[in-house]
Amino acid sequence: GEALEVTREVNCVMDFIHGCEDQLQKLKKQKEKGLLYGIPISIKDHINCKGHISSGGMVKFLGQMKEEDSVIVQVLKSQGAIPFVKTNIPQTMINYDCSNPIFGQTLNPLNHQKSPGGSSGGEGALIAGGGSILGIGSDVAGSIRLPSSFCGLCGLKPTGNRIRPPACSDRTFVLAVTGMMGPMARDVDSLALCMKALLCEEMFRLDPTVPPIPFDEEVRLRGNP
Repeated sequence: GEALEVTREVNCVMDFIHGCEDQLQKLKKQKEKGLLYGIPISIKDHINCKGHISSGGMVKFLGQMKEEDSVIVQVLKSQGAIPFVKTNIPQTMINYDCSNPIFGQTLNPLNHQKSPGGSSGGEGALIAGGGSILGIGSDVAGSIRLPSSFCGLCGLKPTGNRIRPPACSDRTFVLAVTGMMGPMARDVDSLALCMKALLCEEMFRLDPTVPPIPFDEEVRLRGNP
């Protein structure tokens, strides 16, 4: 409900993920509850969800329903999270604003005259507007950090290859900087919990290219006496 209200105001959600209720019932029956049990999570447009499109803000991808969840969505679900919406991005995602010809312009919930930043702008706008408490964005050159800054949030671009983004097979260029997926939220503790949940045995099993190193709480706390 909150997400619907926020997106009516700032146009940040491009799709609602079906089957959330079924997912919750399934989780209730599991013995192991997972670190993110029952938490609704928003995800950026290009992260694949079974039965939904990953548009990239481009018309050519509109008819292409994804046949399976991406690794990060599978891991989130295994940790008890419920991915519930997909959020808007700029066309091709190589932009610091957040608009495309399909879903239009996303506004900054703190000031509708301003941009929420990009490319994880839909995430920034939804979380800042109170429609989500935790989201997954991605960052090559600021795509998590900029919307987090523009919207007054916390965001993390993890170290290279820590949480690999979905492979974009149609891309004809190779980026010198490693793109990463990472969490966005209102506080640092939420980011840490999300990273701890993602860097688990399930992630290392599903994606053998991710170094099997769990999240280190001591490293995080070292800078905070």
